[in-house]
Amino acid sequence: MSEQETAPFRIGDRVRGTSYVPPERLGREEPEEFEGTVVQLGSGYAGVDADRALVWARLADGTERQALICETELLTPADAWAVDG
Repeated sequence: MSEQETAPFRIGDRVRGTSYVPPERLGREEPEEFEGTVVQLGSGYAGVDADRALVWARLADGTERQALICETELLTPADAWAVDG
């Protein structure tokens, strides 16, 4: 029996992490720390294990970064405003 694991983030969550740079781009690009709003979740690549799944976040300047979900932390849930009223 196979259980599906749910993603730790939802669209609209505010997150912080370090951008993922594929091995073939290292040297030309460097990972960078970021804070942004989740716009997409998933591996992006068929056959990728959960520990390699990616999250895409939109930064304040409108650009996006991708990061490994397992290396990204939740800052503010998308529905936090509803709790505050």
